[in-house]
Amino acid sequence: MPANARVWVYDNQFQGTLSPRLERTKDIFIFGCTVALRVSDLLNLNGSNLEISNDSYYLKVTSKKTQTFTRIKLPDYAIEILKKYHCKRHRKLLPVITNYNLNKNIKLLAQTAGWTDPFAKMRSRRGISESPGKQLKNQTTHRFCDLLTSHTMRRTAITTMLSLGMTEYMVRKISGHSANSKEFFRYVALAQSYIDKETEAFYQRLSETKFSQQNLVRNT
Repeated sequence: MPANARVWVYDNQFQGTLSPRLERTKDIFIFGCTVALRVSDLLNLNGSNLEISNDSYYLKVTSKKTQTFTRIKLPDYAIEILKKYHCKRHRKLLPVITNYNLNKNIKLLAQTAGWTDPFAKMRSRRGISESPGKQLKNQTTHRFCDLLTSHTMRRTAITTMLSLGMTEYMVRKISGHSANSKEFFRYVALAQSYIDKETEAFYQRLSETKFSQQNLVRNT
């Protein structure tokens, strides 16, 4: 999930500032950034999708779009979210909300969290941002919070799994993508660009450390 969103899992102080509506949105967003489901499947989760085996909790989902079956083991914080909202009357595992309202609430939640830095939206090809060229002068700048949607949850979950070293095969088993999915290739490219950026930053810090050590040796 977005780096700043990770603190939402345990940040009781931030949660205390939220209205009940935004608290529900936060929990849905955290859960969605964990399980990588399509939002249509996420919002329709019910009791039949939950399996408890040897004290472990699993989601069992057959995607409406692709009819692929996914079984996902849940971490403790995701289990707590389900226990908080599971409604026997509606049989839903998460709060009942439309995708339209969820999109609005996610933007408002991010704004409340201070994610308002300007962000230049650029075209991308296979998940890699590219310069709009002649259209650069017409490029619009948005607040980061205004660019977030319900699809951000799935994209974040998949790219996080890939960037942390999970194999493409295992991520596809969770996300339900086919082996030749163009959409999945975009996620792989996005995760690789993140890895490249972090690697370059590490090498920069490493070179600065070596330079400092060399200076220390010369001065001793």
